[in-house]
Amino acid sequence: MRRNSRARLGVSLLLVAGALGLGAAPSTAADTAAPSAIPAPSAYALDAEVERSLGAATAGTYLDAKTGKLVVTVTTDRAEERARAAGATVRRVARSAAQLDAAMETLEAEAKITGTSWGIDPRTNRVAVEADSSVSARDMARLEAVAERLGGAVEIKRVPGEFRREVLGGGAIYGGGSRCSAAFNVTKGGARYFVTAGHCTNISANWSASSGGSVIGVREGSSFPTNDYGIVRYTNGSSPAGTVDLYNGSSRDITSAANAVVGQAIQKSGSTTKLTSGTVTAVNVTVNYGDGPVYNMVRTTACSAGGDSGGAHFAGSVALGIHSGSSGCSGTAGSAIHQPVTEALSAYGVTVY
Repeated sequence: MRRNSRARLGVSLLLVAGALGLGAAPSTAADTAAPSAIPAPSAYALDAEVERSLGAATAGTYLDAKTGKLVVTVTTDRAEERARAAGATVRRVARSAAQLDAAMETLEAEAKITGTSWGIDPRTNRVAVEADSSVSARDMARLEAVAERLGGAVEIKRVPGEFRREVLGGGAIYGGGSRCSAAFNVTKGGARYFVTAGHCTNISANWSASSGGSVIGVREGSSFPTNDYGIVRYTNGSSPAGTVDLYNGSSRDITSAANAVVGQAIQKSGSTTKLTSGTVTAVNVTVNYGDGPVYNMVRTTACSAGGDSGGAHFAGSVALGIHSGSSGCSGTAGSAIHQPVTEALSAYGVTVY
């Protein structure tokens, strides 16, 4: 069963197993080509308020890269009135959340093909379908036949590379013979922890800062599949700063956390590909792994690779997500999926600092 499947935005990725990745989403709306923007704190708050107040009455929200304003897509006069009252810029669209969700349900039921992904992009008001190089001509024809029946609600794009399982090196934490990245340092009641990917913390209870080094932290929670987050408590007496490595000799102070907004700029920090940048293209992402589904993820265009798992996705001083996986990079364009960090913080009762 899919969780939170209403069409604020959603993607289903069908991979073999393990950590994931996918190519960049299609862009057909004029504003998707513009440089992305970092939301003001008020935009994050407005996005949360719109979601609470409108629910399924919106077909999705996104950040206008030209103006930096939050845009709410609606199909009714009543929804438009409520969105404007909340202070959002409003755009009328042809397809409702229910129509887009129904198209995704049809794809889920009739075109569940390994190597494909689909998601609702509110900027185009369509379901954007991607198929990687592993999808055969026969399966591609099947996918196209299903999409054709759904009319203009669906567009299909081929993407290079293949979605792969990648639990390799990547960061500053080592456990169970694997290497992952820490995302953010967090605190609760004076104790210090870090959060990372759940498919990493599933591997080992004890974590070190170097391969074969002394233990610096012990796992206190892990959630994968369904989610992809875990938490490790520092046990070596350290009280690390609440910053993210920028891999240029400096770091970024993290002071708050929020949910990513489609269209906004983000940065990803992980020791495999270091610091990379991208744009958020979808939220409420559903991933169907070979070892179980993961829900409510976020898709971006940041470059990433195996080993960045567990790393930090952020914008300015705002923590956004925990890196879950990637299909790699093509030149400077890539793909990266993150677990919203707010869900992990809430699950463990911790805060960034």
